[in-house]
Amino acid sequence: MKALVTGGTGMVGPRLLRMLDRPTVVTRNPDRARQAVGHLAGRIVRWDPAEGPPPAEAFEGVDAVFHLAGESVAERRWSAAQKARIRDSRVLGTRHLVQGIRQASARPRVLVSASAVGYYGDRGDEELTESAAPAHDFLADVCIAWEKEALAAEELGVRVVTARTGIVLGSGGGALAKMLTPFKLGAGGPLGNGRQWMPWVHVADLARLYVHAAGHDSIRGPMNAVAPHPVRNSEFTKALGRQLRRPAFMPAPYLGLRLVFGEFAQVLFASQRVIPKVALDSGFTFQYPELAAALREILAPAAA
Repeated sequence: MKALVTGGTGMVGPRLLRMLDRPTVVTRNPDRARQAVGHLAGRIVRWDPAEGPPPAEAFEGVDAVFHLAGESVAERRWSAAQKARIRDSRVLGTRHLVQGIRQASARPRVLVSASAVGYYGDRGDEELTESAAPAHDFLADVCIAWEKEALAAEELGVRVVTARTGIVLGSGGGALAKMLTPFKLGAGGPLGNGRQWMPWVHVADLARLYVHAAGHDSIRGPMNAVAPHPVRNSEFTKALGRQLRRPAFMPAPYLGLRLVFGEFAQVLFASQRVIPKVALDSGFTFQYPELAAALREILAPAAA
């Protein structure tokens, strides 16, 4: 499989690149990409998603496109400008990518485009498979528009998979890195009453899910990219505390986190019991289906 990858220098990108055969990496910063993943890439091509489509030569010989690029939703408070950046980096960036596919002399056969479980919003205890309806909040609206831009590639004869990703767990970054400090200080605990469901996935399984989706023609449209056993927030914090050998009993109140994170605090307290039905039905086997084993693999050296 000859592939093109956007977002190849992020948390998931290097894991995915290792599974591919010298892929093309398109990036806004080629110098940084060469330092970070140059040993994993066949070609590195400059592309700014906000400026227009990637150069046509980036698609030469490419069978599959993995589109992971997008502004982090958790790095900054959600000002109006930041919300515009979050939306444009996904919606406009994906639109320009599909324009590049349209202009390519030979089009790829499949586009695997990242999306997010934010599509579903706050849904309590409802089990959410890929057929569940979307919510009507900021992140859901972004996901709907994001997926619409990716699905436009179907008009070009390209099979499209939109991978609705949950909380990605891995070493060296992401949501888990933000959680570790309070836990290591003995101040970890659930968010509010801790009853909200957390859809999570180990970074290794996420990269494998992307490749699985690209290689299985039966997968088309949305695919929940989460582990098969979501847990409640209270279960997650207990498991994290056990792995770190630290207490996990100090609840974080919504109002306090609202002061720190602003509107993004609503996302932290959302309940999403997301099930990866498409992946399971297509025969995907998770390497880390259970949270305890996932945390052990990621954190065992740190907890030792």
